[in-house]
Amino acid sequence: MGNTDWLVLILTLGTIIGFGLWKGRFQEQNIEGYLLADRQMPWYHVTLSVMATQASAITFLSAPGQAYIDGMRFVQFYFGLPLAMIVLSITFIPIFKKLKVFTAYEFLEGRFDLKTRVMASFLFLIPRALSTGVTIAAPSIILSTILGWNLYWTNIVTGIIVTIYCMYGGSKTISYTQMQQMLVVMIGMFLAGYMVVHLLPTEMGFVDTLKVAGKMDKLNVIDWKFDLNNRYNVWSGLIGGFFLQLSYFGTDQSQVSRYLSGESVGESRLGLLMNGIFKIPMQFLILLVGSLVFVFYQFHEAPLFFNKTELGKVEQTAAYKALVKKNTEVFTEKKKAVEELYAVLKTEENASTLKTKALNAQKLETLKAKALAADKKANELRSEVKDLMLKTNPDANTNDTNYIFLSFVTKYLPQGMVGLLIAVILLASMGAMASAFSSLTSCTIVDIYQRMIHKEDTEKHYVNASKLVTLGWGIVCIIVAQFTANIGSLIEAVNILGSWFYGTILGVFLVAFYFKFIKGDAVFWAALLAEVFVIYAWWIDLTAFLWLNVIGCVLVIVFASAISLFKLNEN
Repeated sequence: MGNTDWLVLILTLGTIIGFGLWKGRFQEQNIEGYLLADRQMPWYHVTLSVMATQASAITFLSAPGQAYIDGMRFVQFYFGLPLAMIVLSITFIPIFKKLKVFTAYEFLEGRFDLKTRVMASFLFLIPRALSTGVTIAAPSIILSTILGWNLYWTNIVTGIIVTIYCMYGGSKTISYTQMQQMLVVMIGMFLAGYMVVHLLPTEMGFVDTLKVAGKMDKLNVIDWKFDLNNRYNVWSGLIGGFFLQLSYFGTDQSQVSRYLSGESVGESRLGLLMNGIFKIPMQFLILLVGSLVFVFYQFHEAPLFFNKTELGKVEQTAAYKALVKKNTEVFTEKKKAVEELYAVLKTEENASTLKTKALNAQKLETLKAKALAADKKANELRSEVKDLMLKTNPDANTNDTNYIFLSFVTKYLPQGMVGLLIAVILLASMGAMASAFSSLTSCTIVDIYQRMIHKEDTEKHYVNASKLVTLGWGIVCIIVAQFTANIGSLIEAVNILGSWFYGTILGVFLVAFYFKFIKGDAVFWAALLAEVFVIYAWWIDLTAFLWLNVIGCVLVIVFASAISLFKLNEN
């Protein structure tokens, strides 16, 4: 990073954080102001805050790499989101706002009993703490890779900075900061996409780049095939994704607190619905940048492995140098095929007769097969490098998905742009961490400390207790972050963690809303049994992880109904 990058980075971070802290400077006087911004946020704050909470640094690190490796089919993961937003707006928001709850789990005590409320709180706290640890690790990967810092110390420093920021700022600070963050994030990603196309051969425009990406199978947005073992298709996105998003936005306090801060039912509803509309295009854009980066590397030789730290351990070996030589030969072969493919695509636009179009189509299929075959050879060489790394160091991290976009940014983008994109990733991480720490704190204080340990005291006491709890959760999440270096794609890891628990929590809430004959004991034991089965199903790899949300939700309803009916018959 040059001096210009550092200047852009510091100015961007400092301006946004300073503005947020200034706007929220009077929000620490009472617990409602500290945790929910006095419930006075307009709908656009709710929308941007909800999106910022979901779009962490993981999104901007891992998603482009995911598209580079696997194409754009990951976007199907979000297809159930708009449906979930509609259900939440009709069902959850009016109830939560009417009861004026601080957390989603307060409602469960009134409907069932205290133990069910506490159990649901713990089912939230566990995955949220784990996923927040992953969120801390994501920007640490950036800083440790770019600056050569030790990853574990970087986790500690990053986590401490955000923890202090969250302790000082209340919910209003978080909301205002997140609004600025999302604006900078979207500008940064648009500029990144523009720069990728700009760095391609002069005659190639955006549409040409998309055509090449499509022929190389990197625009595979839709997969209609129904397969329970396929992580990303239309059906897993619409059904499994619907249950995951419904649970995430309806029962995860990190999201619930964002729309509970809305000044009315209408503002909260509009904020969530706008999130449902804007989230898929945003995720599409981020994945598209990854596909564009893939096209870029069809004209520029890509590294055999994108994590420079791990690669440095084998770079000087004769075996690796031999693989580099082979990779250059394969790249030359692939580049030639892609250039010929692009030339035929250009002539196809001017084809006037059916015969010419048929000949072009035949040529395209031949050249596509040739380019894909060369790409397959390149991937085989990448696999050989990973085998070499494991042979040298059995504990080597051989998944470099999270480093692909970062590697491109630092090597090819001009000064200033690098600093801006690093600021984008850090800001996204801070927004997600801030919401996570806020939700962990509110759940711990309201559902456990205030309800079970220290029932009556002043507002000042609970605000101070909230700050101490934030510090405690910050330490826990930093410890979790130290174990995330080798878990592969971070964006998948976070969603897998959520799928272990979200279905069960959603099942508890659906029982509360729609099954009035079921009481607290039945749903409590049903949730515990369902959670055990979900973890076991994941352990034996029964199905793709998105379906775990459906399984957990359905099992809670079935088990709770069965237990209730058994008790009725017994009585």
